[in-house]
Amino acid sequence: MQGEEILLAACDKDLLGKKFKKGEICLSVKRSFYQGETTDGKGLNIQIMRSTIANLVGERTVNTAIDNGFGMEEDVLWVDGIPHLQIVRM
Repeated sequence: MQGEEILLAACDKDLLGKKFKKGEICLSVKRSFYQGETTDGKGLNIQIMRSTIANLVGERTVNTAIDNGFGMEEDVLWVDGIPHLQIVRM
């Protein structure tokens, strides 16, 4: 929690600690930012609903969010073949 904002950082477990680049864009899936509680799709949905900002990385994580109406395919940024989706609710 940051002030009134609730930040969720979630990624596919196999991406922890990896870096991806596409031109000038570098996506670093740092353990210090992303590692924490492990959850399934239902748990992820609950966490996204509770958050005001969500930073999501990986096929399973991003697809879960999109499949449940939290984002759209056209909102996904692809970095070296890895999907990244940010959600901000105001």
